[in-house]
Amino acid sequence: MASASNTPRKSSRYTSATDPGSVPLRLIFGVALVLLFLVPYLVMILGSFKSLAEISRTPPTFWPEEWHLGNYISMWSVTETPLPHNLLATITIAGSATLLTLAVALPAAYYTAKFRFPGRLAFLFLVLMTQMLQPAVLVVGLFREFFLLGGTGQLWSMILINAAFNMSFGTWIMHSFFSTIPKEVDESARLDGASSWQILWRINMPLVWPGIVTAVIFTFVAAWNEFAASLVILSGSPENQPLSVALFSFVGQYQTKWQYVFGVSIVAIVPVLILFAIIEKKLVAGLTAGAIK
Repeated sequence: MASASNTPRKSSRYTSATDPGSVPLRLIFGVALVLLFLVPYLVMILGSFKSLAEISRTPPTFWPEEWHLGNYISMWSVTETPLPHNLLATITIAGSATLLTLAVALPAAYYTAKFRFPGRLAFLFLVLMTQMLQPAVLVVGLFREFFLLGGTGQLWSMILINAAFNMSFGTWIMHSFFSTIPKEVDESARLDGASSWQILWRINMPLVWPGIVTAVIFTFVAAWNEFAASLVILSGSPENQPLSVALFSFVGQYQTKWQYVFGVSIVAIVPVLILFAIIEKKLVAGLTAGAIK
């Protein structure tokens, strides 16, 4: 009879994952990690309801002693910056740059993934190289270029800049998704009489929704938060400046209106959350439709 010492034992690295004692530790770690990311937003939300005197008080208070709901009303009529125009400019720049990026990057990604042509790898390499450049690095040259074109202070200049600098990521991320679709799918559609555009819009697009959504979210958020180029290109037009630039109008040399800084920051976060919620639903619908087909 085999001795008890020869009985194989499970390795501790496998048993530790199912050990009941490790569950509370993982739960505590998870809660601490969530709080680490949420507490700054909570402080910002609560600070937006405080008065400037309470925010500047030492020692600081966590909960507002008096809730100033009027901060979210008065900040729209401050003299530092035309905030309603700034919000509209931000939506216009981010939305238009996203649409322009998709209009160019989607066909480019499809063509480079499905067709072989001379210079294809060189083209993809150049597209990848442009991802290494950021508006903050080229802001002086961009200002000179758009000054000569009469684009300083104009929304269309920032739309072109944001679309150009996000084009490479959109092309590459959608290129990788198009490459995963078997060529037999396109060949079957072509035998049925479908054109290249019909194959792209009716066959491939429902299958690459995750890539399109990723490109949309990345481009929109990047354009929404862009600061360096907007600060220089739109410096002469306060009404056309996005929220990321207008936010610093509340930061003065001797005083900072923190209640408005917090309030504008909250307003700037909400549209991004709404966009993600809308796109997430369409993403699930697109994936389901592709699976059924």
